[in-house]
Amino acid sequence: MTYQPGALSNDPTTLPHLPGWVTSGRAEALESVAFRSGVALTVLDQLVGDPRHGVPVKLLANRLALSAATATSKLEGRLAREVDIRDAYYLTPPGEARGPDGDLLAFWRDAVRLRMSGSGEIADVVGPNFAGEVGVWLDAGLEQVRTQGPLAGCVAVLRVVLEADDRAERIACLLSDVVLGRALNWKIVLPVSAPRLMKAALRDLTSKGEGAELAVQVRILESIEATVRLARDFARRAEALRSVAPKLRAKGSDAAVDLFLTEDAVAPASMLSPRIRGTSISMTDRAARRFCDRLVELGVARELTGRPTFRLYGIAS
Repeated sequence: MTYQPGALSNDPTTLPHLPGWVTSGRAEALESVAFRSGVALTVLDQLVGDPRHGVPVKLLANRLALSAATATSKLEGRLAREVDIRDAYYLTPPGEARGPDGDLLAFWRDAVRLRMSGSGEIADVVGPNFAGEVGVWLDAGLEQVRTQGPLAGCVAVLRVVLEADDRAERIACLLSDVVLGRALNWKIVLPVSAPRLMKAALRDLTSKGEGAELAVQVRILESIEATVRLARDFARRAEALRSVAPKLRAKGSDAAVDLFLTEDAVAPASMLSPRIRGTSISMTDRAARRFCDRLVELGVARELTGRPTFRLYGIAS
């Protein structure tokens, strides 16, 4: 049987996008970063806040969680690769220990499921050693948001957390993301603080190094700009997947498509079989693998590992 590849829209005018002057100029002062970040955050807010743009927000959040896990592994000195973190999380059998790499991704996936207003939930994610200070740290960041803008609030909370514990990078980045989300009235946490941060920049931030705040704000701005590009790409890929969904006649195909629109990676042997995750719909192991291979043939998904076994699939680029 010959399959027609799914079509990816290439019309740049259908989705909010970053003006060229936002990404082409050099950020030479905190004022220029604040101005550019205002535009970038407005575009990102439009993309994730308006369902008509078709951005699969849960998938975007889970993909950002993987990026944040990889970045914070580097900040914490373990240097785990993205592929290793993904494998540790998705391929560990239920009930078995994921190891530090899998646990780090689990931390960030818990983070993107937090309700913005739930301080108690945030305290549960950061753990008992930091829970008592969460409210104070968030207030410090939000006070800066009110007077100097969202990125200044992110930097303020990064600084205050790392001054308390210079090994709490993942906590600092998470609370920075919470401050940003609350500033923009987002419903979920999008992990955009960690991906471009460097250990040296955070060390300078707490040691009052000259230009440290500007350097950190520029890194977060670069991450926001990358997130805008990722959201636009996911919207196009999700549109292509939805367009071929009527051609998929496998039992439970609609539920399986929904899973691809929320998960960064899908393991057919455990997430589609013996039941499609989150449903009571059964699917055999063979049918699950055939379903994933057909999505690849249709050009709307790809295999992520390059291995002949223990495969993972996703629409992520």
